[in-house]
Amino acid sequence: MSTPFTVQLRTFKSGDAPNLVRIANNPKIAANLRDGFPHPYTYEHAEKFILMAMHDRKSKVFAIEWEGQHVGNVGLHRKDDIYRNTAEIGYFIGEDYWGKGIASLAVAQAVRYGFEEMDLMRIDAGVFDYNLGSMRVLEKCGFQKEGIARRAAVKLGKVLDEHRYAIVRG
Repeated sequence: MSTPFTVQLRTFKSGDAPNLVRIANNPKIAANLRDGFPHPYTYEHAEKFILMAMHDRKSKVFAIEWEGQHVGNVGLHRKDDIYRNTAEIGYFIGEDYWGKGIASLAVAQAVRYGFEEMDLMRIDAGVFDYNLGSMRVLEKCGFQKEGIARRAAVKLGKVLDEHRYAIVRG
């Protein structure tokens, strides 16, 4: 797919909170993330998240910029112990920007960063069974489905399967 725009990943700035609230305070986004992602998403949540993103040495979280505007987030969250060279990727894009290829470009850049700058060997992701768009993003970026964890999660009172994806370096 040829994309007529560029997507950039950048570190968070303290002034990002208002825009982060604008894009993150959406039940459709919260429905696709873990319960640790609050809804409603307030200014205080955004400030706390940005501070974490700016200072976390174990993980790397980026703001996704499209046409100079912050439109989402992508993060690589390094695992522990024997899994220390593996990270889980997580991301979201504001609803106004869905279907434009932004997430695919951002995930591809984050994967490259993870392998080249964080020296990761593996990046994995879990996707709820109804989030077909996210599955397409991962597949477009070279992730392979490794399986389905049946009845693995409870979200909004529903028991869900989680599709497990991964990409490995080399």
